[in-house]
Amino acid sequence: MRRFVIKAVAASVVGLALAGQVLAADPAKKEIVIGTTVGDFGDMVKQSIKPQLEKQGYAVKLVEFTDYVRPNLALQEGSLDVNVFQHKPYLDNFAKEHKLSLKEVFQVPTAPLGIYPGKLKSLKDAKAGVTLAAPNDPSNFARALVMLNDLGWVKLKPGVNPLTASERDIAENVKKVKIIPLEAAQLPRSRSDVDFAVINGNYATSSGIKLTEAVYQEKSYAYVNWGVVRAADAGKPWAKDVIAAYNSPAFKAYTKQKFAGYKLPQGWN
Repeated sequence: MRRFVIKAVAASVVGLALAGQVLAADPAKKEIVIGTTVGDFGDMVKQSIKPQLEKQGYAVKLVEFTDYVRPNLALQEGSLDVNVFQHKPYLDNFAKEHKLSLKEVFQVPTAPLGIYPGKLKSLKDAKAGVTLAAPNDPSNFARALVMLNDLGWVKLKPGVNPLTASERDIAENVKKVKIIPLEAAQLPRSRSDVDFAVINGNYATSSGIKLTEAVYQEKSYAYVNWGVVRAADAGKPWAKDVIAAYNSPAFKAYTKQKFAGYKLPQGWN
């Protein structure tokens, strides 16, 4: 009996030691500075990621931006350790243009592009000549065309690049869709004038539209946003701890509760 108790105590001590190792912060890194755009990505840090990392012994600072240029430049110059705000096509183009050495290391739940009801409430109600408002910027317009192709409303030419598709790439307008290009910020208000509207997730949520109201969401994972670090930091222990926090059961449960309708990281499936 005495031998059993000694073994049990020893096992408990080893278990506590291992737990301490799991929760210990990278000794070479005391503070982690995370940059996001204002809104959902900042909320994710404040409400879930920051508390997780602080339990491991890190000090976590959040810096929120209102533009899409400074976060990558700040990361490259070292005033940030991680940024969370962009999809990979944007990162690849920006990094190439500015000669940055950055690396995407984890995906984050992202408000997706969706088709929302306007005059019509269901896709089943769509007849030939259906009107559809869509973002007029080239990137999001291409995404809208890919969605229409997936729906079978249009057929895109074989081999077209889905990231750069334009109206010239429509081989057949099956549904005779009348596409009305508008500034992305105007799309939520356009719904009373068109049958359906393709709306960016951030503009939907900021206008009080629930993402779950979408009658269709894009299938592609190309535009799910990423957490990005400097390429040289990707394998460091603190970076692995950040990645683990964003893929943890706690963060997944938090996302399910707070961000219904978001496109989830592909690796979560």
